[in-house]
Amino acid sequence: MNSMTGYGSATVAFDGREITLEIKAVNHRFLDINVRMPRVLMFAEDFLRKEVAKYVLRGHLEINLIYRNTREDSKTISVDKALVGQYTNAFKEISELGFENNIRVSDVARLPDVLVITQCEEDNDAVLALIEQAVSSACQALNKTRNVEGEKIGADLKNKLANILGLAKEIERISQGNLEDYASRLQKRLEDLLGDNRLDEQRLHQEIAIYADKIAIDEELVRLDTHVKNMLEYMNSNQEVGRKLDFFIQELNREINTIGSKSVNADIAKLVVTAKGEIEKLREQIQNIE
Repeated sequence: MNSMTGYGSATVAFDGREITLEIKAVNHRFLDINVRMPRVLMFAEDFLRKEVAKYVLRGHLEINLIYRNTREDSKTISVDKALVGQYTNAFKEISELGFENNIRVSDVARLPDVLVITQCEEDNDAVLALIEQAVSSACQALNKTRNVEGEKIGADLKNKLANILGLAKEIERISQGNLEDYASRLQKRLEDLLGDNRLDEQRLHQEIAIYADKIAIDEELVRLDTHVKNMLEYMNSNQEVGRKLDFFIQELNREINTIGSKSVNADIAKLVVTAKGEIEKLREQIQNIE
C-alpha cells in the first residue's frame, strides 16, 4: 500500500547525453502530471507521461527534466557572411574618414550575430531510451518513499479499525442487556398496573418482540464487521486501494449512524460518537492512500 506523497530523482547518462529527472508527488483524486522540460525535448513529453503512468496510479506529480548534451555534434557554428560583408563596408566608410582600419578576425567574430550557433537535431530514439531509464529509476525511488509512508499510514489505519471493532463489541454487549432490561421493566410495570389481575404473557411477549425489532442492530454490526475485514484484506493487497477504502468508509459511517438512530441507551450513544470520530480519522488518512 502506497502513500500518494513522495519524492524520487535519478540521473542517467550515455554517449554524451545526460538526463536528470525529479518527481515530487502529493495527493490527488486522479493521476495528474505536470511536466517541465526543455523545448528541444517537447517531442518526448507524451512518452514521458505514459512511462510514468506505468509506475504511479494516482496523485499529483511535479516532474522536472534537465537535459545536457555534451556531444561534439550537438551544435554547429556558422558565419553570417552577408552580415560580415556589411560590417566590412561599414569599416571602409569609417576608414575613409581618416581612422585606421585595424580590425582583426577576432574583433569581427565578437560582433553581434556574426557567429550563428545552431542546435543540431536530436537523435529521438537515443533521447527516448535515456528518458525511459530515468523514469524507471526515479519512479522506483519515488515509490520506495511512498511505500514507506504508506506502511506507516497502514499501521495507523489498522489500529483505528481495531478500535472500531472493539467499540462494536461493546455496543453489542450493551444492546443485549438493553432488551433484557426492557423486558424486566415492562413486566414489572404491567404487574404494578394490573395488581391482582392476571398478566397476559402472550401480549407481553409481543411487546417485547416489537421493541426488540425496533432496537435490533445485529445486521448493522455484522455488516460493520464485514466492511472492516474487507478493508483489511484490500490493505494487504498490491492494488490501488485508496478509492475502495473510501467507499468502505462511507459504508462504515452508514452502519454506525443506523446503530445510533436505533439506540435509546446513553452508553451506546457515547460509543457511537466515539466510533464516528474514529471513522472520520480513517477518512482523513485514506485521502493520502494511492
